[in-house]
Amino acid sequence: MSVEREIEKLKDEIRRHDRLYYVLGTPEISDYEYDKLYKRLVELEETYPELITPDSPTQRVGGEPVEGFAAVTHDPLMLSLDNTYNEAEVREFDGRLRRTLDADSIEYACEPKIDGVAVALVYEDGVLVQGSTRGDGAKGDDITANLRTVRDLPLKLANGPGGRIEVRGEVYMTRGGLEELNRRAEADGRPLFANPRNATAGSLKLLDPREVAKRPLRAWLYYLLTDTITIRTQMEALGYMEKWGLPVNPLGSLCWDIESVFEYHGRLVAERPTLPYNIDGIVVKVNDLATHERLGSTAKSPRWAIAYKFAAEQATTRVNDILWSVGRQGHITPIADLEPVELSGTVVKRAGLYNADNVEETDIRPGDYAIIEKGGEIIPKVVSVLYDRRKKDLPPAEIPTKCPSCGAKLERVDGQIGLFCRNPECPAQVIAGLAHYGYRRAMDVEGLGDKVARQMYYELGVRDVGDLYSLTVGQLAELEGWADKSAENFIAALEDSKSRRLGNLIYALGAPDVGLETARLLADEYRSLDGLKDASADELAAIHGIGEIVARSIVDYFARPDVRKTIEKLRTAGVKLEEEPPEKTVAKPLAGLTFVITGTLPGMSRTEAQDRVRALGGKATTSVSRKTDYVIAGENPGAKLEKARAVGIKVLGPEEFEKLLAGAGER
Repeated sequence: MSVEREIEKLKDEIRRHDRLYYVLGTPEISDYEYDKLYKRLVELEETYPELITPDSPTQRVGGEPVEGFAAVTHDPLMLSLDNTYNEAEVREFDGRLRRTLDADSIEYACEPKIDGVAVALVYEDGVLVQGSTRGDGAKGDDITANLRTVRDLPLKLANGPGGRIEVRGEVYMTRGGLEELNRRAEADGRPLFANPRNATAGSLKLLDPREVAKRPLRAWLYYLLTDTITIRTQMEALGYMEKWGLPVNPLGSLCWDIESVFEYHGRLVAERPTLPYNIDGIVVKVNDLATHERLGSTAKSPRWAIAYKFAAEQATTRVNDILWSVGRQGHITPIADLEPVELSGTVVKRAGLYNADNVEETDIRPGDYAIIEKGGEIIPKVVSVLYDRRKKDLPPAEIPTKCPSCGAKLERVDGQIGLFCRNPECPAQVIAGLAHYGYRRAMDVEGLGDKVARQMYYELGVRDVGDLYSLTVGQLAELEGWADKSAENFIAALEDSKSRRLGNLIYALGAPDVGLETARLLADEYRSLDGLKDASADELAAIHGIGEIVARSIVDYFARPDVRKTIEKLRTAGVKLEEEPPEKTVAKPLAGLTFVITGTLPGMSRTEAQDRVRALGGKATTSVSRKTDYVIAGENPGAKLEKARAVGIKVLGPEEFEKLLAGAGER
C-alpha cells in the first residue's frame, strides 16, 4: 500500500471513530486501538510532511496564537429569533401564519433551544474551511482555528456533497464540563465562570487555539444552506446533516400542528432537568423551506420561526450593597449583598456579579432593585436591574482602584477579565493561601481552614506557609476558641503534613494554573521541588500536558523572591521536598487503568478512594474521557455518570469497587 493511500485510510478511519465516540456515543474500539491508529498517522505525517492536509485529524489543534480575529460577512444574515414565554403569543404566531398562508394547520419542525453561542461553518468539497461567530448578524469574527478544536465538528464531512455548504448552530458546554472547568480554575486560583454559556463565549474568544482545545466545548447544528442538492423541509435538512457526520440534536421532532408543538414543549420541560446541557426553551420553525422564502423576514427576525422559552423561577429584591472580595490569586470579585429573599426553596442573601466589567456594563448600583434567579437552578445570579424603580440621584457603584484588603493599586492582566491585586503580601491572598495549603487535596492539615488561617495571620504573625511550622502549642492555646488539646492536635497535623507527597506540596503552594493533576505530573517528572523551581520554560513546555502558557506561569512563580524564601522555610522545618524513586519491583495490578470517581462513597472520601487507586498503580482523574476505563459511582452521582453510560464506559458501584481493589491485591 502506498504511503498516500495509507494516510487517507487512517484519516477516514479516525474520523469515523471520532464520530462514533463524540457524536453518536457508540465507540467500537478501545482507547488503545484508537491511539495506535492516531500514532501511526502522526508518524507518517512527520516523515512525509508534504502529505499533511488541513482536514487531517492531527491538525485540530496547532499554530501560534493569533493577534486578533478577522471579520466574516454573513450572507444571508444570521438573524435572531423573536421569543416569547407565553402560550397565547405562540398561538398568535401560528394564527398569523395560517392567515398569511391560507392554511388550516401548519407543520412545524421543533428543536431544543440550546443555551450556547451561535456559529457558522463553511465546508468546501466536504472540508471545513471557515468558522465564525454570529457577531451582529451581518458580520462576525473568524474563529476557524478555535472551532477546529471542537471534537463534535468534523474537519471533513462523511459522504458530503461537493461544492460549498454552510451550516449554522450553537457551540455549548455541558454542566458537567463547566463543573470540571471551574474545579480546575478554583484549584488554580483563577476566576470561576458564571454559567456554561459564559464559559463557552469566553473560550471562543481566546486567541490561542491550544488553550481552547482544553475547554470541554460541544456543538449542535440546525441550519443548512446549500445549492448543491434540493432540500424541501427542515427535517430533511437535519437528516442530511446527520448523514454527513454533523452533530444534530436527537431531540428534534416533527409537529403536525400547533397543539403538537405545545405537547413537545411540555415534554422538553419535563426532560430538561435530566439533560447534561442547558436549554432555555424550544425553537418552532415552519417545516416547509419554500414557505420560508414566501414568509421572509423582518430586519431582525425570520417570520417563519419563534423561540418559545421556558419560564425560570425568579425573585425581585433590593441590592443593599456591592462588596468586593479578593481571591487567592488576587482576582477582585464583586458580590451583590441582597435583601434576603426565598428562591427555589432556599433563602438567598448574596449573588455573584462575576467581575468589575460586569458591574460597569450592567450599571448595577447599591439601592437598586434587581431580578435574581438561580443559574442552572443552583447558583444565585442577578438577571437584570429594574432601572425604572431606581431612585433619582442614586450614585453609581464605586469600582475600586485599590485592593480592599491591602490598598495596593489594582491592575488588569492580559488575557484575563476583571481587576487583580498583584501584591503577594496582600492579607486576603495570604490568608486564602494558608487555607488552601491545609485543604485535604493539598497538605491535609486538619483544622487549617479560613477562620483559623485568619487567626494565624492577624494574631500570630504568620505570613506564609513556612511560618506555620514555627508555631508552638503555647501560642495556639492562647487563641480564642483554642485549648491545649486542640493546639496539640494542630501541631501534630502540621508534623504529619511534612511527609506528604511532592505532588500535594506543589499543589499546596498554589502556583497559578497548577491544579492537582498538573502538580502530580510535575512531581513525577522532576522528583524534587529544587529541580522544578529551577526548570526552564522550554523544559516545562516539552512535558506532555503542560504547554507554553502554563510553563511560563510556573517559571514566573518560582522566580519570585517570596516563593523562594518560603521554600527555604519549608526545607528548614523538615518538609519533604523530594519524591522517593518509583518502585520498580512492586507489582502494580491497576497500572494502565484510569478511574473517575463521582458521587459519595460509603466509608471513604473521594480523595481516599483516589489514593487507593493510585497505590495499586491506577490513575485517578476528575473528568470522563476516551481514556477512562472505569467510573466509580457513589450516591448522588453527577453528569459524569451520564457521560460514562452514554459512551459505554464500565460503571462500578461502591461494592464492586471494593471487590476490584481487593482482587487487585489491596489489603
